[in-house]
Amino acid sequence: MRLGDLEFHILNAGHVWLDGGAMFGVIPKPMWEKKSTPDARNRIQLAMNCLLIRAGGKTILVETGAGDKWSPKLRDVYAMEGPTLDRQLRERGVQNHEIDIVINTHLHFDHCGGNTRIEGDKIVPSYPHARYVVQRGEYDHAMKPTERDRASYFTDNYAPIHEAGKFSLLEGDRAIAPGVELIRVPGHTANMQCVKLHGGGKAAFFFADLIPTTAHLAAAWIMGFDLYPMTTLENKKKWVAEVAREGWLALFGHDPHVAAAYLRERDGRWDAEPARVD
Repeated sequence: MRLGDLEFHILNAGHVWLDGGAMFGVIPKPMWEKKSTPDARNRIQLAMNCLLIRAGGKTILVETGAGDKWSPKLRDVYAMEGPTLDRQLRERGVQNHEIDIVINTHLHFDHCGGNTRIEGDKIVPSYPHARYVVQRGEYDHAMKPTERDRASYFTDNYAPIHEAGKFSLLEGDRAIAPGVELIRVPGHTANMQCVKLHGGGKAAFFFADLIPTTAHLAAAWIMGFDLYPMTTLENKKKWVAEVAREGWLALFGHDPHVAAAYLRERDGRWDAEPARVD
């Protein structure tokens, strides 16, 4: 899709299966399973959607999926499956060394696992010429997570980036290329950031884990993973209303069926009208 001079594609870095109860927090299972059918282990399928952006002469990647540095045990727990991000990039004529900027909305394993790869006996940046961008507070927390969220962070996904001097650690909102704006939106974590794309009088908004799937559009449908659910609630109300009012395209990081949609209010509820994006 083009937004003026900016071009972006939605890539699928595969799928992960996470516990349905955790994905929907206080929402009872008889309600959420109507929208996301669980497997025998109570897990629901989630996509790991990423963005490939060309703007201002830069090639930019938003999110890197879960990567492939997985033990057999964890691969079974999360049922990793699907296409690799490298293959998705190659299909669009992009090699890893051609990526200029990698944006991590936050540093949970399913958003930054592909930041690094194993090379011999070392773990190295997957995109050797790229500058990686994340909020400083998110990086600091990822290096010392709490007991509650420790399972979501694996230092092999981001510590080697810092050691290689390739992180740009932000402290608040920042435009990093023409039409590419990073906006700190706390709730899921204290320093998660969303991505706004704009150009040619049009815009798109990547919700990251503020609203991971279209099933989470309702204000109270908040993940049990969120560290600050009341902040999530406030930000969901704010950003859903703005995206709908302004007619921006909504982009969802984890929806396995609807990666992009326009938001419509019908009878006091938000609906997602699927949109086609390559």
